[in-house]
Amino acid sequence: MAEGTWKSLCLSVFDYKTEKYVIAQNKKVGVLFRCIQLAVLGYIIGWVFITKKGYQDTEDSIQSSVMTKLKGVTLTNTSANGPRLWDAVDYVFPPQGGSVFFVITNLIQTPDQKLGHCPESSKVPDAKCRTDDDCNPQEAVVAGNGIKTGHCIHETGTCEIYAWCPIEKPSPPINPILGKAENFTVYIKNSVRFSKFSFSRSNVKDTGVYLKNCTYDEINHPYCPVFRLGDIVSRAGHDFQEMAIKGGVIGILIEWNCDLDRSYSKCIPKYSFTRLDDNSNNTSGYNFRFAKYYKNISGEEYRTLTKVFGIRFDVMVNGKAGKFNIIPTVINIGSGLALLGAGVFFCDLVLLYMMKKSTVYRARKFESVKKVKKNGTGKGDGKQIIETQKLTDVPPEA
Repeated sequence: MAEGTWKSLCLSVFDYKTEKYVIAQNKKVGVLFRCIQLAVLGYIIGWVFITKKGYQDTEDSIQSSVMTKLKGVTLTNTSANGPRLWDAVDYVFPPQGGSVFFVITNLIQTPDQKLGHCPESSKVPDAKCRTDDDCNPQEAVVAGNGIKTGHCIHETGTCEIYAWCPIEKPSPPINPILGKAENFTVYIKNSVRFSKFSFSRSNVKDTGVYLKNCTYDEINHPYCPVFRLGDIVSRAGHDFQEMAIKGGVIGILIEWNCDLDRSYSKCIPKYSFTRLDDNSNNTSGYNFRFAKYYKNISGEEYRTLTKVFGIRFDVMVNGKAGKFNIIPTVINIGSGLALLGAGVFFCDLVLLYMMKKSTVYRARKFESVKKVKKNGTGKGDGKQIIETQKLTDVPPEA
């Protein structure tokens, strides 16, 4: 007896078990099942493989370098400084030509400043006074220009300070001094590399006559890397002359989306432009100061202080490259087949628990196995009786 049991157990290892399929002649559930299958197939083919290119191995850790070069000349003539010719050496900071550069559009210049005593600006709250007691000597003016001397100047209502005098004017000119900077051009050279695929690319296709005469245009010259500053600000949704008064920050976005299964010449950048600083309040703008120092014949030091306003341009590069790989292809196909199985599960729920005749369907879906009956000899030779009924005996629903 024991030998027979172990023998049956060992032989059962080689048995093959398969599912039993029951055909339910129900049009409603059949239509629902086909709709689910079509939806899953549409998602796999349309979204996963065509739109998202699920058959590709991708890399989005782009390696990039940016080089910029500005060109343009303008002539200004102010009452304070007279005529002056400006070229790229004068209005571009820093001069190295990196991914971030600043172009002067407006300025406040205070020439011939010398160390001495003068009244603080009335725009500085900490410098306001009525008597000398309000001006503590040797105390620095908060957000001011110098050190208090202890005297209150009644003509201005501010404390006397020891500083570089005369002090700077508080407001920039209403009309930007370098408003013609909108006609300046910037050449942007961008080189990228996707290390996973050993693929390198540059946004400069032609270094000949075309590059010297073209200017970027979305329709006529979409691959020209030379941009007019006024066009950049305009494409960001702002007016250059208005922005030039107090300055701002503009982002130049270079997007690389390369399908390496196609020709490498199809891997081209797309440019977009946006303003990065908040221009909704009085603190908007971009400015900084610098000074040039001199000495006269007698050895006395003086300087010219310049507060410059302008537009800072940030060149930002991102992108992604993809190429066919069998591993993501198999994974996505397997995921799609698993989703098809979800349709069967959902339709079973509807058929067995939500239909009017769900109890009848459950009775045909699941078999009931009774105990083994023994024959008259009593030696255990019995027959296993299994209740089976065909689901097709159930009349189909409309």
